[in-house]
Amino acid sequence: MLADQDRIFTNLYGWESYSLDAAKKRGDWDNTKTLVKKGREWIIDEMKKSGLRGRGGAGFPTGLKWSFMPKEVGERPHYLVINADESEPGTCKDREIMRNDPHKLIEGALLAGFAMQAHHAYIYVRGEFVSEASNLVKAIEEAREAGLLGKNAAKSGWDFDITLHRGAGAYICGEETALLESLEGKKGQPRNKPPFPAMAGLYACPTTINNVETIAVVPEILRRGGDWFSSFGKDEKNTGTKLFCISGHVNNPCVVEEEMGIPMKELIDKHAGGVRGGWDNLKAVIPGGSSCPILPKDVCDTVLMDFDSLREVQSGLGTAGLIVMDQSTDVIYAIARLSHFYMHESCGQCTPCREGTGWLWRVMTRLVKGDAEIDEIDTLLEVTKEIEGHTICAHGDASAWPIQGLMRHFRPEVEARIVAYKKEQAKAA
Repeated sequence: MLADQDRIFTNLYGWESYSLDAAKKRGDWDNTKTLVKKGREWIIDEMKKSGLRGRGGAGFPTGLKWSFMPKEVGERPHYLVINADESEPGTCKDREIMRNDPHKLIEGALLAGFAMQAHHAYIYVRGEFVSEASNLVKAIEEAREAGLLGKNAAKSGWDFDITLHRGAGAYICGEETALLESLEGKKGQPRNKPPFPAMAGLYACPTTINNVETIAVVPEILRRGGDWFSSFGKDEKNTGTKLFCISGHVNNPCVVEEEMGIPMKELIDKHAGGVRGGWDNLKAVIPGGSSCPILPKDVCDTVLMDFDSLREVQSGLGTAGLIVMDQSTDVIYAIARLSHFYMHESCGQCTPCREGTGWLWRVMTRLVKGDAEIDEIDTLLEVTKEIEGHTICAHGDASAWPIQGLMRHFRPEVEARIVAYKKEQAKAA
């Protein structure tokens, strides 16, 4: 287990105030100007040393991503955009940072902005996050009044400010280029890449988009050193601490900061009070938010919670939002419910996703009852493969993976339901 002195988010549960004074007592804004004075290259090198990978789901190396920004600022200004549109079912970590530890995010934005030569950051907040956005606005105003934002921010010699933008509750705006479109006042639909945001992002200017958690850990990494952060984790590709969201059939649903690579069983037992009815009552876990393929108990017994370990078992860490299901769960209905979500949230731009997600949901609805033929399962999987990898953004993949995971591990249950339904119909006839 992670020791308390190694935790980055020390007010995750809101036991103390989120105000600037309280944040400073917890170590935020501690000599920020010194970190800035060390220079851009030093900051980016420390981020590369830390091994931090994006905490929004994709897991791309953060330091490397920052280094893609042009070295010189031309006619077009550079921008930092922070993705706070946390809409993935099962994920609730960024909202805790914004509500209880917003100054970590603001200080991180200043340091990241300086590293990529951006004078302005935009935080795109999910529209439903009312109290989170309110706290964040107050924290930004506090920082501005204290001279930590604005001209000569934190006496660093760098001018920097933040604008908070509330979204309208569209899941697709969590995709970085759809977020940029929405931020510009357009319909939230993903852009074709290239050009990538580092070349032409917000207002066609060089832009880096990072998740809230990714930016919020930056100040602590720079203060303690990239080597300190990389000392946690299973290997050099899965380093640091991570916020895990645990919901579903557990005794104590929670958000907790733990070391990357902690065994899933240990994470659930020690922090979430164990599975309802005991570990043997576990049926399955979705390990990284709703788009990650479901895993059965026998895999959950031993799997580690990091990017590569979960990829090896054909799932993913994603946003580390664990959805725990006990034996009372109808997994077929659970996945059908997710299919409805992805159908509803498709932006409609790509034909495979627009048409395919509705088709997946309609077939899944019949499978919940068992009103289908067994060979339709193969047709369903074939359609998921036609959607996966054939759309502009990863929404098509996200709609396909839950169904693929269901059939990979629970196909006998689906087939048994079809057989049982046919027997019932024959008996009724």
